[in-house]
Amino acid sequence: MGNFILHPIQSRLIVISYSILILILPLYALFSYASNASWSLILEKATDPIAVAAYTLTIKMALYTAIINTIFGFIIAWVLTRYNFSGKRIMDAIVDLPLALPTSVAGLALSTVFGRNGLFGHILDFYNYEIIYTKRGILLAMIFVSFPFSVRAIQPILKEINKEEEEAAWSLGSGPLETFKRFIFPIILPAILNGFTLTFSRSLSEFGSIVMVAGNLPLQDLVSSVLISQYLEQYDYIGACVISIIVLMLACSVLLFVQIIHSLVVVDSK
Repeated sequence: MGNFILHPIQSRLIVISYSILILILPLYALFSYASNASWSLILEKATDPIAVAAYTLTIKMALYTAIINTIFGFIIAWVLTRYNFSGKRIMDAIVDLPLALPTSVAGLALSTVFGRNGLFGHILDFYNYEIIYTKRGILLAMIFVSFPFSVRAIQPILKEINKEEEEAAWSLGSGPLETFKRFIFPIILPAILNGFTLTFSRSLSEFGSIVMVAGNLPLQDLVSSVLISQYLEQYDYIGACVISIIVLMLACSVLLFVQIIHSLVVVDSK
C-alpha cells in the first residue's frame, strides 16, 4: 500500500473545513440568533442582576479553582516525576479519573461523600460546616473535574528536564531551592500557565456536577452554565444566547490575558 500523502492545499482545506464545522458555525449560529432580538432586550438580559451575579460567581470560582489546582497539580506532578514508590502507577492512573467519569456521576459522588447524610456529612454537620448546596460545593466540583489538566500539563516538562544540568547547578554551590528558582522554574513556567488556562476553561464550562452539588439559587450560588440551562427550560432562547455570549467574551478576555503573559514568559526565557 502506497504512502498516503495529502497535498498542502488539501491539508489546509481539511483543517479549515473542520474548524468551520465544529467551531465557527455553532458560534455564528449563537450570535445570529441573539442578533434577532432588539438591543434593549439584549441589554436587559445581559445586565439582569441575576445574570451579573452568575457571571461574577462563575469567574471567581473558576479562578479560585485554577489557582488551587495549579498549586496542587504541580506538587503531584513533581512527586510522580521525581519519586518512586509503591502504588505510583495507580496514583498516576487515578489522576485521569475525572476525565473518564460523567460529570453527573462526579456530582453524585461528591454529594455522597460531603452531603449531610454522606460519608463525612455528620462530621461537617457537627462543626456546622456545609459544602453541598453552597458555593463551597461549586468550588469542590470545579476542582474535581478540572484537576487532571494542571498535572498533565506540567508532568511531561518535568520529565524532559536534563538532570545532569540540574546536578551541575548543585555542584556549583546552588542549593535545592536556588536550583529550582534559577533552573527548573523558568523551564516549567509556560507549562504552569498552560495548566492554569486549561483548568480555568474547564471550570468555567462545568455544568453536570455543579447542578447536583449547588443549591442553584439566584443571587446566591447560581453559576452561568446552570442559568443558561434554566433559560432553556423556560424556552427563553434569547436569554440563553445572550448569557452564553457574555460568558464566552469574559472567558476569552481572561484567556487572552494569560496567553499574553505566556508569550512574555517564553520571550524572556529565550
